[in-house]
Amino acid sequence: MSYNIHHGVGVDNVLNLQRIADLITEKQADVVGIQEVDRHYGARSNFEDQAKVLAEMLGYHYVYGANLDLNPAVEGQDRRQYGTAIMSKYPIIQSQNYLLSSFGKEQRGLLEATVNVKGNHVRVYNTHLGLDVPQRLAQVNEINDILSKKETPAILMGDLNAEPGVEEVELLRTGGNLVDVFQDADNANTFPVKTPSKRIDYIFVSEGVKFSGQQVLQSTYSDHLPIIVDLELERSAPYLNGN
Repeated sequence: MSYNIHHGVGVDNVLNLQRIADLITEKQADVVGIQEVDRHYGARSNFEDQAKVLAEMLGYHYVYGANLDLNPAVEGQDRRQYGTAIMSKYPIIQSQNYLLSSFGKEQRGLLEATVNVKGNHVRVYNTHLGLDVPQRLAQVNEINDILSKKETPAILMGDLNAEPGVEEVELLRTGGNLVDVFQDADNANTFPVKTPSKRIDYIFVSEGVKFSGQQVLQSTYSDHLPIIVDLELERSAPYLNGN
């Protein structure tokens, strides 16, 4: 599953992480990438460590990537951070957050987690790209370079802030040798929630990862709709549901 959670605030303007956790549980998503995740960021999210709170609600392993890392509001308190997270039913054995070129605008990143799925390792990536084309093109080139250096099966998900067919999405798909799991879907629009007219949230897989059951879920718990797919690794037939 990939879900831009809008720091836990739904279209009703209510902050509620529990209902997001309940949705993940209901859909039996084993691996989840979430974007727009606060960590002690501010009053809008009650200064909570949102990735930790959600992972504890689910009983999942998790890693967090801080793309914004700000001084605390009061000296001695936790740093104020904002970024992405990967949560997994399966153990996470290694992780790294790569800061991408952002040209003085909001810092963006690529979070990587190596997940041990029943003895097989899969690289899971989560990203939230910039708001303009030059940013996204530079960021996609950096992502492709990172992906090319490792051989284990890869899953890339996130909010790309770009629609299918544009240069940066095609560059990511072709340069990274990735398959867009929603490429043949009739309607996979994810934003805005009330009248979805744009497809800007994606899940890509590398060769060796089979997929089926792609869905855009109907939910008002954020300003984006979550997406989900069933994934299967070829080696030893381990199963990843809801990646």
